[in-house]
Amino acid sequence: MYQPDLSPVADSLPLSALVAALPLLTLFVLLGGLRLKAHVAGLASLGVALVVAIVGFGMPADLALLSASEGAAFGLFPIMWIVVTAIWVYQLTVVSGRFEDLRRAFNLISDDPRIQAVIIAFCFGGLLEALAGFGAPVAITGVMLMALGFAPVRAAITVLVANTAPVAFGAIAIPIITAGNLTKIPYTDIGAYVGRQTPLLALFVPLLLVILVDGRRGVRQTWPVALVCGAVFAFVQFLSANVISVELTDILASLAALAAVVLFLRVWQPRGGDEARADLPGVAADGEKNTPGTGTAAAARSGSGPATTTRTRPAPGGGATADERSGHRTFMAFLPYLLVIAVFSIAKLWTPIKEFLAARDAMIPWPGLDGEVLTAAGKLSTTSVYTFPWLSSPGTLLLLSGVMVAVVYRVSPASAVREFGATVAKLRWALLTVASVLALAYVMNLSGQTITIGSWIAGTGAAFAFLSPILGWLGTAVTGSDTSANALFATLQQAAAHKAGLDPTLLVAANTSGGVVGKMISPQNLTIAATAVGMVGRESELFRGAIKWSLLLLVAICLLVFLQSNVLAWMLP
Repeated sequence: MYQPDLSPVADSLPLSALVAALPLLTLFVLLGGLRLKAHVAGLASLGVALVVAIVGFGMPADLALLSASEGAAFGLFPIMWIVVTAIWVYQLTVVSGRFEDLRRAFNLISDDPRIQAVIIAFCFGGLLEALAGFGAPVAITGVMLMALGFAPVRAAITVLVANTAPVAFGAIAIPIITAGNLTKIPYTDIGAYVGRQTPLLALFVPLLLVILVDGRRGVRQTWPVALVCGAVFAFVQFLSANVISVELTDILASLAALAAVVLFLRVWQPRGGDEARADLPGVAADGEKNTPGTGTAAAARSGSGPATTTRTRPAPGGGATADERSGHRTFMAFLPYLLVIAVFSIAKLWTPIKEFLAARDAMIPWPGLDGEVLTAAGKLSTTSVYTFPWLSSPGTLLLLSGVMVAVVYRVSPASAVREFGATVAKLRWALLTVASVLALAYVMNLSGQTITIGSWIAGTGAAFAFLSPILGWLGTAVTGSDTSANALFATLQQAAAHKAGLDPTLLVAANTSGGVVGKMISPQNLTIAATAVGMVGRESELFRGAIKWSLLLLVAICLLVFLQSNVLAWMLP
């Protein structure tokens, strides 16, 4: 059996951690510095991880390769399965003729693109994160913003930044529940601590979205509604995490924030909406000029965006009155997303259905790997058992939603299947990227590279209170999942807290909160966002646009946790 040695290089933990970080440094340099395509950067970094695992950490070559194969399988299913089905559901709205109806429907709430970004990326995206997670919010809200005329870069970075505060409680709070199961700390306690950290992020995220869409002018003109949205989300997230239900936190917070925005707009309207809308095709979020027509329509003509199929027939109107037709078309435009919410709510919140779906998961001991790898603590690794959630996966639930949409929209089976095949073909490079990145993550995890980096950071004593969120950020950046980051580092955070005389629950919560701001720069999430807006192969642009926001929010979380460990201890339960 292979057991990782945390100090394999010259018996030095710092030097070993530096060597272990080489795959990540390779990934970020190739992606952000040299601007290579994501699948090239992912494959190159995977190669570095394999060399480090075999040569630096002494992992047998066959086990290293098998680790990579299991990670690649996990990247394809369930991760990319979710993305494929999410994009497919969107494509069904295109071929059915409901594409423009969606734009008109959102204009009924507000035709101001800054408000639309807050409603779609933050409120609706938060609801999708609460129910599905695993990239579905980024994929779906990205194409929705494109449908409203957002430039690709602007749309992608907006949804990446928006997908932060809800992540800790995403997928019915599975990151927090995972941390509780591993540390034996009641997950309700961890949730209460997280509920006193991430709401402070949520308070400011809508303002960041306004900045991304319209710069300082947007903040001056829309700050009241952005602040209302963030404040309501933050308050309900805090209230639910501490009093009502950890599992329902993001559902309640997202719906409350959406209702607050709609009600607030009835008594107050921002200025400058026409100017902001006119600027949508002009300047991208990174400040670079876009050529005219880089929005959805141009993407549809060129085949570079998600809307690659022209409408096949007009939306039905019949002999109904104009108001009746308008109301019917509005309802039908929102129908796919209402169906998604309904299907996920039943599957995730109705216990008998939830248990039935989970019981269908296939647990597959990975051939040649299972039973051959120990953790650094000497226990048999459970990572080598591959879970195949063929029925309970959010991707399968999205597939079911898509079938229902096709039936209601009267899309023929042949057209639906053809669109599905075209979606898979379009995502081929994204499939390779995510498979290679998850392969890298599994190699780093099973060989001991990740835990070596974490152990070195954890050895900083009392200063670890400031640095602890970095582990969650790092884990999520590598794996694309706050749940995986907690699986990697929750017990390490707990042990380091005891050693440094700090509150273990605080540091486990810090790992979760730090992870939420690492998701926006995860190559997995970057690829999903790039694919959704028709920027496959240009993930490096999104990385450069998102990294500054990720680091800014990470510093804020680090500072908050450090203060909560001493002078702001009164904030904690």
